[in-house]
Amino acid sequence: MKESHSLTNNLLMEVDVLSNRLRNIRQSYKTTKNKALRGRLYAENKNIFKRVNEINKIAKLLNKNNEKINFSNLLFEITKRTLNENKFESNLFFL
Repeated sequence: MKESHSLTNNLLMEVDVLSNRLRNIRQSYKTTKNKALRGRLYAENKNIFKRVNEINKIAKLLNKNNEKINFSNLLFEITKRTLNENKFESNLFFL
């Protein structure tokens, strides 16, 4: 599959925004006692996590290239790290 640098760059920016939002959700969840807000944070976290997983799958497809350094490798690595850093579904809500 031929890599589109524009598409890959847009996905990189999206993952950056999503990973920052996930960090903000984690912090907000820790500091709030409001049950309704916690419910919304949980739902938003779940949706963002799904989107990062989708981008990770796209990155895997783009990463079929044999080049050592390119945007798709970077995208794959960033999504992998974001997913590892934000395993909310299993551990955030049991703080």
